[in-house]
Amino acid sequence: MKKIAFFCIPAHGHTNPMLPVAAELVRRGNTVRFYSFNEFENKIKATGADFVSCDEFLGELTEKEEAGLKNVSTTEMTIQDIRITLNMDSFLDEEFKTFQPDVVYSDSVCFWGKLNAWKHNVPLVVSTSTFAFNQMASQYMKNSPKELADMIFGLPKISKALKTLEPYGYKVKNALSLVQSDNKTDSVVYTSERFQPYSESFSNHYAFVGPSVFSKVQPDKDKERPLIYISMGTVINDRPDFYAKCIEALKDENLDVIISCGNALDISVLGELPENIKVYPYVDQLDILSKADAFITHCGMNSVSESLYMATPMVLYPQTGEQQAVARRAKEIGAGVMLANDSVDEIRSAVLEILNNDSYAAGAKECSKDFRSCSGTVGAAEFIENAPHDSDGIDILDELNKSNGKIQIAYWTVVAFLIVLFGLLISWKYVWIIGISAGALLTPITKKILNKRYNSIVKKAKRE
Repeated sequence: MKKIAFFCIPAHGHTNPMLPVAAELVRRGNTVRFYSFNEFENKIKATGADFVSCDEFLGELTEKEEAGLKNVSTTEMTIQDIRITLNMDSFLDEEFKTFQPDVVYSDSVCFWGKLNAWKHNVPLVVSTSTFAFNQMASQYMKNSPKELADMIFGLPKISKALKTLEPYGYKVKNALSLVQSDNKTDSVVYTSERFQPYSESFSNHYAFVGPSVFSKVQPDKDKERPLIYISMGTVINDRPDFYAKCIEALKDENLDVIISCGNALDISVLGELPENIKVYPYVDQLDILSKADAFITHCGMNSVSESLYMATPMVLYPQTGEQQAVARRAKEIGAGVMLANDSVDEIRSAVLEILNNDSYAAGAKECSKDFRSCSGTVGAAEFIENAPHDSDGIDILDELNKSNGKIQIAYWTVVAFLIVLFGLLISWKYVWIIGISAGALLTPITKKILNKRYNSIVKKAKRE
């Protein structure tokens, strides 16, 4: 039996999938110590794990910092993770000396968990609450101009903060190395290989175990009329404007609606509710989804996974780049309709499209079978117990990186040749046009070539 240290950030979407894994590890006789925050204490203790409160290390936030976290600012979240790591340094040094964990199981964006595993030379397994993102899977993300600006202008601030970790024995190249998936780190991903974009590009260090849930309930859609469930998750859920549009769109339809809005919203602001619509701060989401015929969702990974686990097709309304990736994949497998906008007519049209076209329910049902065939929490527990793992076979990312280097050299050699040719035969005055054009075309051209190369390597790997 092993001693396993769990670490997670104070977020429901990251903590919830770790809970069934903790319960399974405890059931198997392991000692689990879960470093988390007071709002999750009861849930963690219910798994049989030892709860260790970390609230005192959060520190005070300015109004600007708090607003950044609420708006899911990558820069602000990174800065806060680094501050918490520093605040917890001496405490965790002592914890690692006394508890002496055999394995660390840390959320993918929980810096203090990952960094202390490396610092104390303890095998690390990463809990990945969304897709695993590497250079291939990241193509699914579509960041908004606001998100891109946040990342670009936040880089100097992040780099400065990372340097403060060095005197404490934490060695970090850059923020990307802390969050991006690589093929050498053991990782549990709560989805299937089929649903994970570019799953072939990930090594045997990855265990795709399917959704991590406590419920064993089977979908049951048998009822008098359709049920529509609406939720914007636990972070960006203060959206009275959107809920009001959903109510207006569906109030006169022959169906029932349940809205889960969180406790940040005063339900009274929605006014008098139509008879077929009910609004609650919280519901048993898996139970509702087991009966629902359509789910209007913000496309957080947990919500989409639970929806597909219960064979419920979705109206997709992503709010962040990460959620865009999840929504795109759900649409690709035929289990969802993407909202073109959040108008009343568009919401009504999307819901009716799902209810009147059986293909969406069929796509969700197929994914439900796939998810339920995965190894689940038992597979996750076994993977954690047996860490660290070895990986054999072709490292597709490594092969792609080699190809990318050759492509870059060949590309710029051709560009240089064209510049010289243009200058000699036409005019040196305007050769800058070729340089600018080449720079603009570099990304789309190399991306297309690398995707072809990727498919070629995958075919070769499957033959071997």
